[in-house]
Amino acid sequence: MTDHQPTLEVNGRSYRWPRQPLVVVCIDGSEPGYVEEAIAAGKAPFFERILAEGTNRLADCVVPSFTNPNNISIVTGVAPDTHGIAANFFYDRDADEDVMTNTPKFLWVDTIFKAFFDAGAKVAIVTAKDKLTSMLGHGLDFSSGRTLAFSSEKSDQTTLAKNGIDRADLFVGRPVPEVYSADLSEFIFAAGVKIMQRDRPDVMYLSTTDYIQHKHAPGSPVANDFYGMMDGYLAQLDGMGCLIALTADHGMNAKHTDSGEPDVIYLQDILDGWSMGSQARVVLTITDPYVVHHGALGSFCTVYLSPDDDGDALADSLAAKIRGLDGVLAVYSRSEACAKFELPEDRMGDLIVVSEKHKVLGSKAESHDLSGLTEPLRSHGGVTEQRVPLILNKPTPELTEDRRLRNFDIFDVALNYAQ
Repeated sequence: MTDHQPTLEVNGRSYRWPRQPLVVVCIDGSEPGYVEEAIAAGKAPFFERILAEGTNRLADCVVPSFTNPNNISIVTGVAPDTHGIAANFFYDRDADEDVMTNTPKFLWVDTIFKAFFDAGAKVAIVTAKDKLTSMLGHGLDFSSGRTLAFSSEKSDQTTLAKNGIDRADLFVGRPVPEVYSADLSEFIFAAGVKIMQRDRPDVMYLSTTDYIQHKHAPGSPVANDFYGMMDGYLAQLDGMGCLIALTADHGMNAKHTDSGEPDVIYLQDILDGWSMGSQARVVLTITDPYVVHHGALGSFCTVYLSPDDDGDALADSLAAKIRGLDGVLAVYSRSEACAKFELPEDRMGDLIVVSEKHKVLGSKAESHDLSGLTEPLRSHGGVTEQRVPLILNKPTPELTEDRRLRNFDIFDVALNYAQ
């Protein structure tokens, strides 16, 4: 295959055929510091070695710094204005309904996986939460014997026809983990090792959950243990001759007061207090089926304005008032935000609001269930969670130091630069 098809063109980018099995890992919520602190605690000898001998860079994730737009950017190699997934959630004006962006019908382009699969590669995809499975596996033929895609969450429900494997939980030899647990992520690494031993896929993608990062800061004992767990499985994959490339979908920051309470701007309550309730609707684009650990509180939201009003004048006046709120970092018009952050205009609100580093945005206080916040809130979504690691177990000497890297450059860096 390598002799006949040394490179593939995918969404306007070229990728060399992997010379060894490629394992790309998206460590959900992994801000810079987690790996380094685990190394300092003596928990991560594999990470310590590859930071010294391989590639250790920082990259920018997509804003909004949420899971869906960033995972899809990583696996397509392009920004949301090209692939179509701008958030975890958006309001569909035409249908007048709130929509989760967790099905392939919202994708505008094919994934890197499909391109390699169509060219004859073996592909394996394991995610923690099931919300990503269908999009990541879109276009793959699971009857081929060359691909599989499943989640830890639904590993006991997999079938050969839909996932390329029957009862993945039995294959991995671990029980189905709780959704809100570190075990949900450990399952994917255990699965990755088993799959690599059995199938030796050309391309493997492992995507974790940020349950730990939402609750535990870099250097905390729980976080160090989590990265130590990861270190052990990655060392096994490294020992099998894999090229390992790691990045994150977003970072994470503390979003609470000194007393430990979430530091929230309840924007819909404020708009209602300004008598704007019938004219302005706040949509929290962090929302997905898994909000227990963050209460649907993030640092990026959109505001949809009534189409019956003078749109431009209303948007300008409301933006000016929101900018005056304590804790608001920036307010953009739809066109400004989409140009700045490379987002599709037809899936964003009229205004985009970004909060400061340690603040989050909510809708109405009564709409948020915060009972699951057993630790002081840590969350993401804004520009202050944009910096993420980009780490390889191989050096990349031809990758220039001055190049701005994005997390969705990870396949490019791994396939075109690693030595």
